[in-house]
Parts: sequence; C-alpha cells; structure tokens
Amino acid sequence: MSATRVFVARLAGCTVFDPAGDRLGRVRDVLVVYRNGQSPRLVGLIVEIPGKRRVFVSIGRVTSIGSGQIITTGLMNVRRFEQRGGEVRVIAEILGRRVRFSDGSGLGTIEDVAIEQSGPGEWSVSQLFLRRPKTTASPFGKGPTVFAAWSEVVEVGQTTESQSAEQLIATYADMKPADLATTLMDLPQLRMLEVAGELPDARLADVLEEMPESEQVEILNRLDDTRAADVLDQMQPDDAADLIAQLSEARGEELLKLMQPEEADDVRMLLAYAPDTAGGLMTTEPIIVSADATVAEGLALIRRHELAPALGAAICVTLPPYEPPTGRFLGMVHFQRMLRYPPHERLGSLVDDGLDAVTAETSAAEVSRILASYNLVSVPVIDENHRLVGVVTIDDVLDYLLPDDWRSHEGDDRNSARTTPSLQSRPAAGPGLVRAPSAGYGQLKPESTRERRTGNGS
Repeated sequence: MSATRVFVARLAGCTVFDPAGDRLGRVRDVLVVYRNGQSPRLVGLIVEIPGKRRVFVSIGRVTSIGSGQIITTGLMNVRRFEQRGGEVRVIAEILGRRVRFSDGSGLGTIEDVAIEQSGPGEWSVSQLFLRRPKTTASPFGKGPTVFAAWSEVVEVGQTTESQSAEQLIATYADMKPADLATTLMDLPQLRMLEVAGELPDARLADVLEEMPESEQVEILNRLDDTRAADVLDQMQPDDAADLIAQLSEARGEELLKLMQPEEADDVRMLLAYAPDTAGGLMTTEPIIVSADATVAEGLALIRRHELAPALGAAICVTLPPYEPPTGRFLGMVHFQRMLRYPPHERLGSLVDDGLDAVTAETSAAEVSRILASYNLVSVPVIDENHRLVGVVTIDDVLDYLLPDDWRSHEGDDRNSARTTPSLQSRPAAGPGLVRAPSAGYGQLKPESTRERRTGNGS
C-alpha cells in the first residue's frame, strides 16, 4: 500500500476499484475511532455502491489510496452501513469542528484532515489543516491557515454555537440533489439540521424535494419564516404544495403570504385539488408557447439546463395567455417530432392529435394507465373550460405510486439481490463477503476474525 499522505476531503467522490480495474463504487466518507493519547485511527471507508447503498469497507481491504482512486481486494460486505458507538465520520462530523491550540495561541476550525499509513493495514490521522479566525473586518476576508498535529490541539467542548458546515458543503458541492439528500439523512439529526441550515436557498430546495416529508418538515421548522418562504419559492410548485400541506394551517398560510405572489398562487391552486388526482400531482410550470412559435424557438426552450428532462420532453401549445390557466389548449408537440422538421416550421401544425388531455379531477390511477399505455413521460391537464392548468410527469406518478419511505431504502437488506443485481447479498446465517462481479460474480468468502468490524470499530 502506498504511504503517501492523503487529505480526506479529496477522497470524497473518489472511485473505488477492484484488482481487475472494475469500478465498485465511490467514497462518501472516512470512518475513524478516537484513541487515548494518540491520534484517531482509520477504521475504514463508507462506500456508495450501485443502488445508492452505502456499505463499510475495512481499511484492511484497501490496497492503495492515491491519485484520485482507491484499490481494494475486491471483497465487499454489502450489508448496509450503520454507524456504531465510538465511530466518527471525518467529512460529516469532524470537518468544521472548532479546536483550541495547546500552546494558547487561540482557536481554529478544521478544514481538512490528513491521514498516513503507519503499518500494513494501519492508517491514522497525521495532521489537521486549520483556519484561524479572520483578523480583518472585510466580509470577503479569511483567516490564515496552518497545519497542526492532532496532539497540538484540543477540541472545544459543546457550546451553544453550531458547528460550521461550510467545509462539508464544499466537499459535497458536486453531488446530485438526491445523493446529497441521502447523505444528509445519514448524518446525526443535529448535524443534518446544521448542514441544511447553511445550504444556499436553491440548493436546499433541490435537496428537500428529494427527502421524505418527515425530514422536509423537520428542516423547514428549523428555519425562520422568511428563509423558509425563500426556499419554498425555489422549489417546484407541486413539491412546495406537498410540503406546505404537511404544516399547520397557520404556518402554511403565513409562509404563503411571504412567498413571491406568482409562486404562492401556483401553490394555492395545487392545494385546492385532492392529492390522488391529476390536479394534485401536476406541476404548473410546463413549457407553453403559441401556435405561431417555430421549431427553432421550441428547441431553444427545452435546452435550458435547469429544466427537468420530463418537462423538456414536450411543449404545450395554447392560445393566450401563456401562464396557467392558459387560453384554450391546442395540443402538445414532442421534442422528437420537432427534430424531424425544419427550424422555421410552426409548432401549431405539429401538435399530436392522438393525445387527449386529462382533467384536474382525473384519478392518479387513470393518469398512470395513460402514461403506461401510450409510453408517455408527461400528460397535459386541463380544466372544465379546456384551459391548460399543468402537466403530470412520470416522476410525479412514481412519487405517488412508491411507498412513503421509498427514499430510506428500508428493506434493501432483505431484498439486496434485487436492488443490487451486480452484488450478491451475504447469506443470512453468519457474516460473509461478496466479490465484485469481475472477480467472480456472487462468490462468497468467509470474513476473518481479524477483519471483522466490532462495536468499537476495530
């Protein structure tokens, strides 16, 4: 194994390979245990494998760390990771902590942690990268940085001041919202709330949309009304409506008053429909154009990077006005059809005559059958006056059909053979390991006593 000093923050997202060079997953965190009189010892890595399952990989099974990649023996226990007593996650829990220098020179904040190999299969924390408090009043200024050994600092005890999440947020900056939501839900409750509170409004809105309703409500209740309203403004109207529906009537009404008027109007309209109808499932922000718009204009609209793929799959053509509820709905034009015609072709002549819209009172079950029967990713929703009020997308229907706790992956350990087809679950009787498919699909090997992870993380 290489003996190079490695900074933990740079390991986040690194690919984990088996000896044959096939990818097993990505590193999400590093697990350590504290020791009396010594620096923390590295226990292993938290690795996300296909199926968004997070598993523990013992440091004894890591053969190389460096150059943006990690090589393992290829054996992996696919039981879902559960943090145990005495174990501490470096990225999620240590970065951002405040420490006091033993020489009395003041305080510092941990921004990164360096680990080094001290023997075969033995890694420990060697240095801390710290930032001292800034010495200027400038809002853009930062304090000086310094390296220090673990023995040269003392952790500051619990105070009323929350632990900074700035470095953790920077480490996870490239994560997709769904992955970041999973990461936050894996954190201790207090830490999850601290990190969520420091996320930018737009980023927090994206993350909340990927969380179960209980966590959404818990986080929103920790925000003051003004900040909560700003976050709701950034959410998709249907997601914002679902979240407000979980709040008390008084707080929900107060937040609606603080939201941007046009956003609040969309949410109020959605709240008027039953949750198991097309009106309760739909989003009110489809792409809407006039019949005179051209193919070139339509393609330009669906190119926007912030547009969800399901909404960009088709364009709605209506009479004015072009905000829901619109003028009379004329039809939809799918992007594949637009690609078959010259840029100057008018969209009014390309509408799909074979696709009927549903009403806002149509049941969710009927909407599901329509999407499945005609291989659609979205279906338009109209009111009694044939005005477009929104569209129901395939992800809206999936959210409705899946169980409430689908994001938590509960039950994966009982069905891992189906949820992670590339990795076979260990048998129920006794611990075991699986080798990556490239090294022998489904091949089980017993876990040695020395490598077994016990309650204290050894």
